[in-house]
Amino acid sequence: MTKVKHFILLFLMAVFTGFSQVNGDNAVMEIKGTVKGMENFEPISDVDVSTSSGRYARTNALGEFKIRASINDILIVESPEFETVRHRITSDEDIDVRVEGYDPYSVDQKKKKEAARSTTNHERFLDSANFYKKTDLEKSIDFIAKSISQLGKRGNKRELSTALTALGDIYLFHQQYDLAITNFKDALSNRLSSKTSLLLGKAYLRNGEFQNAENTLLPLLESKNMIPYQRIELYEALGDINKASSKLEKALDFYQEGLEVAQKNQISPKVIDLNSKIADAYAGENRIIEAEGFYTNSLSLSKQVAPERLIEENEKVADFYSDKNRYDDEIRLRKKSLTELKQLPQQAVPKPSAGLLNPDSITSQRINYKIANAYIAQDKLDEAIPYLERSIVEADSEDDLVVQKDATRKLSEVYRYKGDFSKALESYQNYVAVVDSLYVRKEQEISRAARFNREIATKQNRISSLEQERQLSQSKYSLALAEQQLSRAATKKQEWIIYSLAIGIILLTLTTFLYYRSNRQQKLANNLLALKSLRTQMNPHFIFNALNSVNTYIAKSDERSANRFLSEFSVLMRSVLENSEEDFIPLSRELELLELYVKLEHSRFADKFDFEIDIDEKIDIEAFEIPPMLLQPYIENAIWHGLRYREEKGFLKITAEQLDNDMLEINIMDNGIGRKKSAALKTSNQKKQKSKGMGNIKKRIQILNDMYKNKVDVSITDLYDDETGTKVSLKLKKD
Repeated sequence: MTKVKHFILLFLMAVFTGFSQVNGDNAVMEIKGTVKGMENFEPISDVDVSTSSGRYARTNALGEFKIRASINDILIVESPEFETVRHRITSDEDIDVRVEGYDPYSVDQKKKKEAARSTTNHERFLDSANFYKKTDLEKSIDFIAKSISQLGKRGNKRELSTALTALGDIYLFHQQYDLAITNFKDALSNRLSSKTSLLLGKAYLRNGEFQNAENTLLPLLESKNMIPYQRIELYEALGDINKASSKLEKALDFYQEGLEVAQKNQISPKVIDLNSKIADAYAGENRIIEAEGFYTNSLSLSKQVAPERLIEENEKVADFYSDKNRYDDEIRLRKKSLTELKQLPQQAVPKPSAGLLNPDSITSQRINYKIANAYIAQDKLDEAIPYLERSIVEADSEDDLVVQKDATRKLSEVYRYKGDFSKALESYQNYVAVVDSLYVRKEQEISRAARFNREIATKQNRISSLEQERQLSQSKYSLALAEQQLSRAATKKQEWIIYSLAIGIILLTLTTFLYYRSNRQQKLANNLLALKSLRTQMNPHFIFNALNSVNTYIAKSDERSANRFLSEFSVLMRSVLENSEEDFIPLSRELELLELYVKLEHSRFADKFDFEIDIDEKIDIEAFEIPPMLLQPYIENAIWHGLRYREEKGFLKITAEQLDNDMLEINIMDNGIGRKKSAALKTSNQKKQKSKGMGNIKKRIQILNDMYKNKVDVSITDLYDDETGTKVSLKLKKD
C-alpha cells in the first residue's frame, strides 16, 4: 500500500504540474502533422506518435495526426516499418515527418505475415497447453501465457477469450475452482460464449456455489447455437444442481431431457451417464424398482463400450446393492468387476497415486476390501478373511496406504470377533504402523500442496499482468483517440485538459483498486490455506498415546475398557474432523469436546490428577464462538508436562467467566511442577520429537486475529510465586 500511495502522490504532482504549464509561459498547444515516405510521399497509417511529456496519438489513413505538446518537447515517431524518428518542437507550426525506405507494398506484406505468424503461434501454444492439460499443469499454464503474449498489447478479444477459456478449463480439470471461475469470467468479459458460460456454470457447481451455477446455466436454455453435446452437458449440470439441492423431481426432469437428446444423437457415453444419474436420483427417493431398472440399462449399455466403463458401472450398482443390504448381489457384481479388471491391458488398469487416494477409486485392492465388508455384514467372517488379506497385499504392492489401513483394521476386528486375539493384536500393530506412515505422507502432501499453490499463484499473476498490460494499452489508445476528437474544438482546450486528467485519475484509481483487491484476495487465500493446513494437523501426541492405551487394554484382555475407550475416543475424533473445516464453532460444542478429552486423559492418569470444569451459569455460551480445538493443546501440556510429573496427586481446573457483554475469559489452571521445571526435565531427557501443538495454536491465533481483528487473546503465567503451577488465560470476544 505504501508504494501505491507514493504512486498516487507522484501522479497528483504531475497533474498539478500540467495545470501550471497550461497557465504558465511553457503553454500546451495542439500540434498537427503528417507522416509520409521520403521517396514516394505515401502517407503512413497506424504510426505511434508520442511526446517526451507522455502524450500519445496515432496517424489516420491519410498519415495525419494531432497531438498536444509544449515548446522543447521531443516528438517521437515510431513504427515497425521504419527506424524511429525524433523531432524537437520549436513552434506551433505543422510538422511534416518524412521517413526513408518506406515501401507500402512491402509493408502490407510484412503486416500480413506478422499477423499470420502471430495467429499461428497463438494457436500452436494453445494446442500445446491442451496437450499438457491432464499431465503437467505448470507447463500447460506456461503455454497459455505464451499464447496470450502472442496477441500483442491490443490483441483480438475473440482470441484472448479463447485463451482465457482454455486456462479456466485447465484449472477446472485440476480442481482449482476459484481460479477457473476467475478466468471464465474474464473470458466472458471479452466475448460472450455458450461454451464458456457452460464451463463457468460447471465450475460454480463443483465449487458448491449452486445458486451462482443455476443463475449462469438457466439462460443457456434459450440459446439456439449450442451443439447437441453441449446441450446434454447443460441438462446434466442443471440436474446435478437440483439433485445437490435435494430437488429430486426437477433433477429427474433435467436428466430425462438430457437423455432424450443423447439418445437422439446417439452419444453413447452420455446415455450411460444419464441412465446412471437417473438411477441415483431414484435411489435417493428410495424408489427401488425404478432405480434398479435404470441401473440395469446403464450396465447393459456399458457392455457395448470400453471395459473400463463396465467396471465403473458394476461398482456403482454394487454400491447401490450394498446400501439396500443385498449383499449376495453386491458380492456377485464385485467379483465380476475383479475378473474384468484382471482382463484389462496393463496400461489401462487404473493405478493409485503415491498420495492419498480418492475413496471411490476403482482398484483391485478396494474391490477386495468391499467384498470382505459384504461378507462381514452377513457374519461370514471366514469368507471375509482371504479377501481382506488379498486387499492388504495388493494395497501394499501398489503403495495404497488408505486401503491398507482400512483393510488391516478390519482384519484385526474380524480376528477379535473370532476370538483369535494374538492375530488380532498382530493386525492391530500393523494397523498402527500404517497409520504412522499415512500421517507422515499427509504432512508431506500438505507441504507439497502449499508449494504448488504458490507456484500456480505466480503463474496466474503473470497471466493477469499480461491482461492488465493489454487493458492499459487499450486504455492508452482510447485516450489518444479521445484526445484527437476533443482537440478539434479550439475553444474547449481547457475543458479537454480537465477531462483527460479526470479519465487518467479514474484509470489510476481503478488500477490501484484492482491492485489492492488482488493483494487482499491473495492474502485471504494464503490465510485460508494456512488455516486449513493447521486445522488438519491435530497433535499426534494424544492420538498415538491413546492408541497405545487401547493396545495395553487389549494386551491385558480388558476388552470392556478398550471398547469404552475406543468408543469415547472415536466420538472425540469424529467431532474434531467435523469441525476441522470451520474457523469458529459454538463455545458449547468446544466445551463438550474438552470435557470428553479431559475424561479420556483422566481415565489414563487417574492416579495423577483430578479435575473440575466450572462454567459460570450466567454465561450465554451459545452466544460465543471459538476456534475448534484451541484449548486442547494447553490442557494437554498441563497434564503431560505439569501434573504427570508430580509426586502427589494434582488438580486441573477449567473455568469460564464473562468479563462484560462482549468479552469472555477462560482459565486453565494446574498445580503441576511448573513451566521452568518442565523445560529442564525436557532438556535432560533429550526428547527426540517436539509437539507441534503450541506452534500451530500460535499460528492459528495470529491468522485468526489478522482476519477477524483481534478476537482471541491468550496469556500464560505461573500460578504460584515459587514458579510452580501454570495458568492459561484466554480472552474471547463475542463478535
